[in-house]
Amino acid sequence: MPQSIKQISSPHNDTLKQLIRLIEQGRERRKQGLLVVEGIHLAQSAMEAGLGCTQLFVNRLAREKTEVVALMAATSKTASVYELDENLLARVSALASAPEVLAVCLRPRPAPAPATAARVLLEDIQDPGNMGTILRSAAASGVTEVYLSAGCVDVYAPKVLRAGMGAHFHLALHEQADLPSVLADFAGVRLVTSLAGDRSLYQQDLTGPVAFVFGNEGAGVSAALHDAADARVRIPMPGHAESLNVAMAATLCLFERVRQLESAGSERQTAAGNR
Repeated sequence: MPQSIKQISSPHNDTLKQLIRLIEQGRERRKQGLLVVEGIHLAQSAMEAGLGCTQLFVNRLAREKTEVVALMAATSKTASVYELDENLLARVSALASAPEVLAVCLRPRPAPAPATAARVLLEDIQDPGNMGTILRSAAASGVTEVYLSAGCVDVYAPKVLRAGMGAHFHLALHEQADLPSVLADFAGVRLVTSLAGDRSLYQQDLTGPVAFVFGNEGAGVSAALHDAADARVRIPMPGHAESLNVAMAATLCLFERVRQLESAGSERQTAAGNR
C-alpha cells in the first residue's frame, strides 16, 4: 500500500494538467514514453502485462473498492498515487462517466520480431475504433505480431486502448514500421484484400505462414504493398454493399485462418484415428 496519497482538488493542478496533455496529445505520449489507461479492467490488464505504472489517479468514491485497493498495492513501489473527486476526474476522462482509476504507464517497447506463423500489417489506419477492434481480433485469433505504418493513429491513444479492451498487452506492436520491408522479409503468403481480388478469401489456403495487410479506411492498401503481395483476395459480398469496414474485413480474414487451422487439425485427428 502506498505510504502517502496526494490530494488533488483544483483543475489548475500542474499534475492534472500534465495528465490532460498525455490524454489529448499523441506527441506528448511519445515524447514521454507513456500511455494512459482508463478504468479498472485496463489498469489490471496493464499491470498483469508487467507495464510499469508511474502515476495512479483514484476516484475518491471508489477508494475502498477491492480492485482499487489491489491496484494501489500493486503499484505502491513505482507509482505516485493521487486521489480526486469524481467530478474532477470526469473533466479529465473521455469516458461518459468518471472511471474508478486512471493509470499512467510506461509505453512498451516490443522485442525484435521472432519468426511467426502470422502477422498483421496496418497501413495508415486512422480511426481509433477500427484500430482497437483490429488489435482485439488479432489477439483473439492468436496473432501476436502487428506492424503499423507511420501514418497510423497513435496505437496507444486512450480511444484505441478502450476499443482494444486489453489486446494491446498481448501483442508485439511495432510502430513506425517500414511495411514494404517487413512484407519483403516475410517467408510466407503475403495477402491483401481487394474488391478486384482474383480469388475468394475462402478459397485461399491460410494454414501456413501468412501476413495480412490492411489499409486506410478511404484509400485502402497502397500500390507499393499491393505489388508486393502474393495473393489478392476478395471477401464475397452477395448483398448490396460496396465494401466492408476495414476492422470487419480484418476480423473475417483472421478468423477464416482460425477456421481453416481448426478444420485441418480435425482432419489430422480423424486420419490418425483411422490408422
